[in-house]
Amino acid sequence: MTKKATKLVIITEKVLVSKVTKIIQAAGATGYTVMAAGGVGSRNTRSSGQPAVSDTFSNIKIEVITANDDVARAIAKKVAEKYFDNFSGIIYLDDIEVLFAHSL
Repeated sequence: MTKKATKLVIITEKVLVSKVTKIIQAAGATGYTVMAAGGVGSRNTRSSGQPAVSDTFSNIKIEVITANDDVARAIAKKVAEKYFDNFSGIIYLDDIEVLFAHSL
């Protein structure tokens, strides 16, 4: 049996990882996944940090899966309002079905 859920994806600068994950935890999400990310966007090319000597300017991709769409939207709003005027980033939401989960 599948469960309806919302996947929140935040792609932003690595220097924000601890700040963004604190917002995620404070909102009541039960978990998240952080991955290195890189690419090209409106704020130039961003390295994933691999295999460069320094990854100071690398990006991260954070995924949160929650059964509560309001939690995902609250996290997205707070992160965007607090950081995206001064840091690069994009946030998107997907309606998903979870096949197997320990908890949501």
